[in-house]
Amino acid sequence: MSQLQETQQTWRSGFRLPAIILMAAFVLFAPAFVGSYSLHAVVIAMIFLLPALGLNLLVGYTGLLSLAQGAFFGVGAYASALLSIHFNTPFYINVVSAGLISGALALPLGIPALRLRATSFVMCTLGFIVIGQAISKNWISLTRGDMGLSSVPKPYFALGPWSFSVVSTAAYYYLALAVASLAILAFYLIVRSPAGRNMIAIRENETLAEAVGIPTWTYKLIVFVLSAVFAGVGGSLYVHYLTVVSPLTFQMYYTTTILIIVLGGGVGTISGVVFGSILFVALSEVLRVAPEIRMIAYGICLLLIVFKFPKGFAPVIDKVWLALGGQRA
Repeated sequence: MSQLQETQQTWRSGFRLPAIILMAAFVLFAPAFVGSYSLHAVVIAMIFLLPALGLNLLVGYTGLLSLAQGAFFGVGAYASALLSIHFNTPFYINVVSAGLISGALALPLGIPALRLRATSFVMCTLGFIVIGQAISKNWISLTRGDMGLSSVPKPYFALGPWSFSVVSTAAYYYLALAVASLAILAFYLIVRSPAGRNMIAIRENETLAEAVGIPTWTYKLIVFVLSAVFAGVGGSLYVHYLTVVSPLTFQMYYTTTILIIVLGGGVGTISGVVFGSILFVALSEVLRVAPEIRMIAYGICLLLIVFKFPKGFAPVIDKVWLALGGQRA
């Protein structure tokens, strides 16, 4: 390495640490200098990050395109709301239960669905959304139908003799940040494990992976269940933040938003999905100022992004990171 290159590398390394510290400080102290509406948008982005991480496990690491994330997101929201309303359970029980219930429901649904291939599998997962919406509309004794469940309690924690509720948007920001950080850590550990490498092998060539002894169908079923767990946790965060859930939670808008976050952010990456959740949720919120043309403008923006960044924003993030002297993941 030449003297000039060494100097550039030293300069970049010296700049990288302050940039990381500055970013961490911004994340930790955002409620102090970010407006209430902007903070609300960031909370929504972190909520949608959870089902997007689950979908990224399927699409980015196993090669399965599923449209069922919105359904499991809705299941988690209803499960958490019902537990909170009828049993007054604390948040940590609700959020864990929502993830487990969504995962448990995904297991029997995934067994027949994963026998299908390509477009047939996609259509099957789309059917899960239709079924979820039909049940939420017609099981009135449980879900109250189109009226939905309202006045869902804000999250509260019971820690021995102490208990407290998360009421303000700023407090919920930190709650969502904590859950999202744990989800990112879990995602990272999964994809960096030997199981993660087997998932990538299935994505690249399922026939070859099966030939070398990888139980491909079992892996796909486990990933399908894990993706539902991520979505269910996101649904729990969602319902306790907005305090209301209805059959509209199962509409295609949620599914397409999750899909856009993954595809637009960068399939098979963590940084891309995190950035995509912030960008695309923020873009949707900003366009609310023009409700008459909001969806048209949103569609045009998506088209421009797709043509400009066909592989998502992950390559751009990688270039910035390498420019700061980071190592390629």
